[in-house]
Amino acid sequence: MRKRDREIRFVLILLIIASAAVSSGCLKDFEEQSNYGITDIEISADSIKSSYAELNVTAYIQNRGGNSKENTTLLFKAFSQKTGLLELNQETKVGIIGKDSTKAVSETLVLPKDGSYRLILVLYEGEQKKADSRITINNLEDMPTDLQEVGIQIQGIDFMVKNVTAGRVLIENDIYLKNEGSKPTEDYKVLVKARETDAGLLADKKWTSTSTIEPEATAIRTISLTVPDSYNYVVEVSVWDGDIMVKTGEDYVQLNPEKVINKDQTVQSKNIKTSDFVIEDVYEEEMPMDEMPVEEESPGFGSVMAIVAILSALIIVRRGKHE
Repeated sequence: MRKRDREIRFVLILLIIASAAVSSGCLKDFEEQSNYGITDIEISADSIKSSYAELNVTAYIQNRGGNSKENTTLLFKAFSQKTGLLELNQETKVGIIGKDSTKAVSETLVLPKDGSYRLILVLYEGEQKKADSRITINNLEDMPTDLQEVGIQIQGIDFMVKNVTAGRVLIENDIYLKNEGSKPTEDYKVLVKARETDAGLLADKKWTSTSTIEPEATAIRTISLTVPDSYNYVVEVSVWDGDIMVKTGEDYVQLNPEKVINKDQTVQSKNIKTSDFVIEDVYEEEMPMDEMPVEEESPGFGSVMAIVAILSALIIVRRGKHE
């Protein structure tokens, strides 16, 4: 019996040790288990510039337990896929997440427009990490810039010579602007420049505006430029939203086309007269009447007759003395 009792005691001790180990593991797992989870991440482009991108990131946080604390925060980290370096470390407050509810948290992230990024989101309640998730942002450098978001496209330019005076040509430029967007355009400013093609000298420039253009409609904006004759020009058109250039286009007008000199396709060179491109602002002011120069009367027939009469009288007097 004693031997059997010892065996029973030994088995009981083993069971107690095993149950303690299992219960302690379950307790540890329960303590580490979180009631939170980041169920989804959405990314959209707010603005794409030539060197950086503004991205709107929305994370959906689910709370499967009790109400969260007020000091819940969400940390955003972006690592460059090219270098592995941390490019962004940004934190936003989440606030209270109700029991058995999901809360959407949005934040704007500004990243260099260079390659791909690994975005990691970490949820903290106080100092304790509760949940995390990650997503990859690919090929930011391939995203088109905001230049294409204004809707306006420069379809073409027509040129008409309206006047030629003293070696200067008045060219009327008809600019065709089409709204390829889904809503009416804003009233953008338009700068039109005429640049000599060989030397790159600016001959003339003027401002106009697009006015509002309806979707799918094409508007013609006409502006006149005065340039020196016998040169070739590129007419540059740029559309401006405030101080930001949002669209550009160009076309060519040749007042002196190049000629092929021989069969070897030798192109005749030009001598540029820089003085032809000097643009002076002339202000004409009316001169007061009392300051107008008085024209001197030039000798006319009256003065000649008076001189002849005097000479005749002298001759008569002289003859009378001799007689």
